Amino acid sequence: MNIETLMEKSGAYVVSERRRQERGIPVRSRLAKPAITISREIGSGALEIANGLAKMLQDTEDSGGKTWEVYDHQLIERALREQHWPKKVAATITEEKRFFIDEAMDDLFRLRPPSWELMPHLIETAMNLAVSGHVILVGHGATIVTAEFPNVFHVRLTSSLRTRIERVQRDRNLTHEDAARLVKREDRKRERFLKAYFHARPDDELRYDLAVNTDRISTADAVSIVFEAAQRFFSKL
Repeated sequence: MNIETLMEKSGAYVVSERRRQERGIPVRSRLAKPAITISREIGSGALEIANGLAKMLQDTEDSGGKTWEVYDHQLIERALREQHWPKKVAATITEEKRFFIDEAMDDLFRLRPPSWELMPHLIETAMNLAVSGHVILVGHGATIVTAEFPNVFHVRLTSSLRTRIERVQRDRNLTHEDAARLVKREDRKRERFLKAYFHARPDDELRYDLAVNTDRISTADAVSIVFEAAQRFFSKL
């Protein structure tokens, strides 16, 4: 059996595990509290919008004493912590499809958990957070994982390649050429990640309740638009 076949089997296992865990969550508990997922392209301003949205939701909603929290890389950190892996390992994990031999070597030397060990825990963590509510889950397949949850509002943030490169160049203090390479590399990695582990594409517009083009919409306006749309969505639960 070759490496690509092994990777495909790993991806198929993750998909089946996600579906199994989803079926195990009672519908009644899903309806309990609101949650949001944000699918984003690098350079689309996702974290700024997510943090602004969390603050606006917290300031204007009766959350019963529970704080709205944003989970981006923190989602990985939480999944690792629940499996007793050290937090520092999270820095080595990104949204990408890895070669089986690299995963096997990392697993052998306990450098980081392989995808077939990490992804089911990541899925379970995302689902549990969505059920608990008052969270904004950014990336890492959270939109797909919670696709059937009626209490979750799904947002897609996008922008033109030119604008995203300019933002990454400014935010990370890179040359234009380095920023362009980084953006294109991250786009490819995330596309392969979703295809390998969820059999999905990031540009499937039917997955989202709202899409915002941050080329034309400012961060502040994007926060307000998502907030208003989410509030209307949650009022129907």
